[in-house]
Amino acid sequence: MAGISGRIYSVSGAASGIGRATVIRLASLGAGGLAISDVNEAGLNETIKLCERYQSKITTTVLDVRKPEDVDQWIEETVSQFGKLDGAANVAGLAGGDGSNVASLNHSDWDRMIGVNLTGVMNCMHAQLKSMTRPGGAIVNVASTSGLRGFPNNSAYSSSKFGVIGLTLSAAGEYGTEGIRINAILPGPIDTPIIRDGEKKGLFDAASIYNSTLMKRLGDVDEVAKVLCFMLSDDASYVTGAQWTVDGGYSAC
Repeated sequence: MAGISGRIYSVSGAASGIGRATVIRLASLGAGGLAISDVNEAGLNETIKLCERYQSKITTTVLDVRKPEDVDQWIEETVSQFGKLDGAANVAGLAGGDGSNVASLNHSDWDRMIGVNLTGVMNCMHAQLKSMTRPGGAIVNVASTSGLRGFPNNSAYSSSKFGVIGLTLSAAGEYGTEGIRINAILPGPIDTPIIRDGEKKGLFDAASIYNSTLMKRLGDVDEVAKVLCFMLSDDASYVTGAQWTVDGGYSAC
């Protein structure tokens, strides 16, 4: 994959799921440095262990993306240590909720979901774009197929992902002439701790969801990471402002 080797990337939400898979794939492709963050320190350490076979230098930061000052410090330290920032995968996010309808939705649950999923992405981009390599920089924000249509009894989640798409497209328009590509990836039903936790809470039935895909199965985090890393690479040099679904056809039919 062109243009990954030797480059420096930041990845939020790197302690599990799509974020971890993205870090491992970037390392396997020869990324020069990876600054990874999450609220889960143990998970970050496990991600590093899974990358030991590769040569990429990896730094970890325990980070709540809702806190702009902490995000700014993370990116400033990344640039100070590695000398530059070539790309970013903004993966940190929450899913689920408690299945409430809008009238019974708890305001604190709304604030937490919007804070992590949408404001967290904005905080990351706000810091990254100040230091991103130009031209040639690339950002991929993780949205969801739930950002394309309503998700009853999960309005906070769906709203946050609609917002990520709007934020991504707006920023793509602002930075295209500077040579920074900004895209959104929209996973569908992916086998992650988030979807399994939601199933345990009774929020949805995974089998009914993946039976609604054209491929009749859940996706794997590695399948999302492969597309995400392609979008970060020079192989996607004419792709910006895009919304790429990785959902086994879930949103198609």
